[in-house]
Formats: sequence, C-alpha cells, structure tokens
Amino acid sequence: MKAEFAKHAEYLNALNDKRERLVKASRDITMNSKKVIFQVHRISKVNKEEVLSKAENDLAAVVNQYIGKLVQEYVEAATLCRFCKTGTLLSLAEINDSLLALSDKSVEPLQINVLDYLLGVADLSGELMRLAIGRISDGEVEYAKKICAFVRDIYRELTLVVPLMDDNSEMKKKMEVMLQSVVKIENACFSVHVRGSEYIPLLGSSADPDYSFFGASDFDQ
Repeated sequence: MKAEFAKHAEYLNALNDKRERLVKASRDITMNSKKVIFQVHRISKVNKEEVLSKAENDLAAVVNQYIGKLVQEYVEAATLCRFCKTGTLLSLAEINDSLLALSDKSVEPLQINVLDYLLGVADLSGELMRLAIGRISDGEVEYAKKICAFVRDIYRELTLVVPLMDDNSEMKKKMEVMLQSVVKIENACFSVHVRGSEYIPLLGSSADPDYSFFGASDFDQ
C-alpha cells in the first residue's frame, strides 16, 4: 500500500512541477511582451529605428525562449494521449491539421514547426518512462514492454535526425535525458525478466515502428 501511494505522490509532484513551469512561462511571456510595448511607446522621430530594432529583438526572444517551450509541452501532451489511445505516434501533420480547425480563417493559421515537434517528442520519453514503471507495478508487463519498444524506436530515429540539424544543442541535451529514460524502462523490464517473464532484446526492436515523423509512412535511413 505504501508503494502504491508513493507512486501517486510522485505523479502528482511531477504534475505540479509542470504546472508551475507553465504558469511561470506564461507570466514571463506577459512581462516581456509588455516590455516590448513600453519600448514602442517611447518612439520618436529621432530614435524610431533604434527602438523598433530593440523591440523586435526582444519580441523574437520571447518567441524563441518561451512560446517554443509551451508548444513543446503541447506536443508532449498530445503525443502521450495518442500513444495511450492507439499505441502510435501522433505525426506533425496530424497535429497541424487539428490546429487548423481552431485558427481564425482571416489570418495565417497556427502551425507547429518541425523543431518544436521533435523537441516535444523527445520530452515524451520521460512521461512514457513513468507510464511504463507504473504499468509494471500494476502487473501490466506486456504493456510496459510495448512502451519500451516504442521509446527505443523513437530514440533510434531521432539519432538519425540530430546530425542533420543546424543547431542541435538543445536536442542533444534532450537526447541524453531520453537515453536515461530508455535505460530505466529497460532495467525495469529486465527485473521482470529475471523473475521469469520474457524480456525484449536490449538493442532495438525487430518490429517495424507503427508511426512516422512528419506524416510519412517510412523514415529514410
């Protein structure tokens, strides 16, 4: 019973941490956006170009530092829901199609770019690791094995994508965390194997992944 409640406490703590990060990011977006507005209000004929240049740079920083992270959180949540529902990965094309229905037809539609999608997918591994550990605790070993194979397939595909990125520093950091999640899931599955259950091979899965990045059926390797 103690272990069961400890598992729930860990989940709630992780949920609260994520909520606090989102609230802080939202406040920072508001504060920095107002900072840009105040700068623009100080425009005069003498300093117009200087003020606008600084305002545009500050606004770009807001987008890059905060909005991108919020989008990645959305991708993480959406892909987690899809996996739990169908066992597959929600593609970038599917996410953007779903956003079209929410967009104002008179303006350019809201669309998620490839980088934010991939960074969000990389974050998904942490949630799947927690899900797998929880399922093993509940005796759903086969489901945990499915998660293990799924996460390893994503990790393997991302290792092919990272070298193609112009600036892959952020993705490299996420890949390090992702590898830790993969190892934790494998170790948990291995401990079950030691107790008598079948264990998945350590390096990759023999089955073809039933998902695709960018909406394509196959990933070029």
